[in-house]
Amino acid sequence: MEGSLASAKILKEELYKQLARIGKCLSSDKRLEILNVLSQSPKTVEKLAACTGMNLANVSRHLQILLDAKLVKFTKKGTYAIYSLADPEIIDFMSSLWRISEKQLPDIAKLKDDFLNNLDGIQTLSIDEVMEKVNNESIVLVDLRPKEEFEMGHISGAISMPMEELDTLMSELPKDAEVIAYCQGPLCVYSALAVQKLKQKGYKAYRMDEGINEWQGHVMPH
Repeated sequence: MEGSLASAKILKEELYKQLARIGKCLSSDKRLEILNVLSQSPKTVEKLAACTGMNLANVSRHLQILLDAKLVKFTKKGTYAIYSLADPEIIDFMSSLWRISEKQLPDIAKLKDDFLNNLDGIQTLSIDEVMEKVNNESIVLVDLRPKEEFEMGHISGAISMPMEELDTLMSELPKDAEVIAYCQGPLCVYSALAVQKLKQKGYKAYRMDEGINEWQGHVMPH
């Protein structure tokens, strides 16, 4: 009996050590950012560097740690390695981590509120409010993400207007339309900047805090 209890204790300790591999991997804000970017679409090291503002060496180092923890994988395309999340459930995990962090850490709400309060009259709509407007066909839904992310998946009916092209493309929007802008999700505030630009040009514009992953989770809950 004592031997069985000792074996069970050893097993428990080893299992917690395995769980800690994930915890240690997620202790870096930059690795969390990489996971969030990869939740939108697979990317090369070069593209991840451009998206995160890190140099290639740092991105590669963080990717190796994520690979060791089995959170990402890669495939070869010619001379390029294309990285992606190792499992779609990691998207759900990241969403849960965000919800818990937002609930438990008041600094998150303060950081976002301080940013939005510096912009003039930016109105944020909930997913339910956006869905109601979409169903009434009274709006134009604008996806601000890069085109490759839009092509990997987007909200039905949305049009692609990458943030860096918004100034040029917004003139294509009908002036009498209500415009709702969204980007990569709660950790991205480009939607607020886009709405500010649209309002300055006379559009009736709103932002949605959530992105495609949160939308899909809302439409097709597990």
